[in-house]
Amino acid sequence: MLDEALAVFQTDYVLLAVPVFVLALIVEWRWARAHAPHVFNTADLRVSLGVMLITVIVDVIPKFLALLLMFVCYNASPFKGLVGNTWLWWLLLFFLDDFIYYWHHRLNHEVRILWAGHVPHHNSEHYHFGTALRQGVCERVLKYFFWMPLPLLGFHPLMVVTMLSFSLIYQFWLHTQSVGRLPALIEFVFNTPSHHRVHHGSNPQYLDRNHGGTLIIWDRLFGSFAQECDKEPVKYGVTRPLSKQTAVAAAFDEYVNLRADISRASRLRDKIRYLFMAPGWSHDGEDKRSSTVRAKLGLS
Repeated sequence: MLDEALAVFQTDYVLLAVPVFVLALIVEWRWARAHAPHVFNTADLRVSLGVMLITVIVDVIPKFLALLLMFVCYNASPFKGLVGNTWLWWLLLFFLDDFIYYWHHRLNHEVRILWAGHVPHHNSEHYHFGTALRQGVCERVLKYFFWMPLPLLGFHPLMVVTMLSFSLIYQFWLHTQSVGRLPALIEFVFNTPSHHRVHHGSNPQYLDRNHGGTLIIWDRLFGSFAQECDKEPVKYGVTRPLSKQTAVAAAFDEYVNLRADISRASRLRDKIRYLFMAPGWSHDGEDKRSSTVRAKLGLS
């Protein structure tokens, strides 16, 4: 089992796509210099690349341990051997993976302790392919547990990891301002650059919206969809600015903020609620959760 996990661990299609990502980033940077110089900021891009490096290092042990657990689940599955390598099984896996991703991503925005791990992907005030490389750091520690039901259902861990990789590769291309709205049918079914720009917005009407990975249908079904509006340009970033423009601050600032909020609370109940309530909740101050802010402003 250890050898199998190691073999799957070494099969990383995202790493194979990195040269393409870098080329795309260079092309977009050249486009921005000519057409939209405000898109890129050198210091911010440096922070994004630093966060990417920290994430790669942090990810190694959780990912390998998760693969071991996936093989444990797969070997214990009563459906082991039932799931084949045909296109129908891959299609089913695609929808299951995307459904899990939606809820994993949504919970990362609605549970403070999970948000602390995910927020590095959002605390840039700029939006381009470099932002896609700025992944959540400590999010990696818990991320893979959300996918354990798939090997329990009989999907081989290699299939699961492959689908995870393809989803991440697809999402890289969403992080751009150089692509406008696509044809209506595509915008209705798939996550697009327009939908994902909304997701990275700190405007009240855009906060905590459009959590989909490849598909946007889950957001439409579960009430978390918002359309990009020309009258409301997206303001990128988060509602609480970074303490410093460094990779370490981008990766870990929210844990410092969370600890400070917990320390302010005297009751154990409130301390625990800071961990599991949505970002913006306060035991003694204004409720700044996105749902509360939208309700006050009369936004849906």
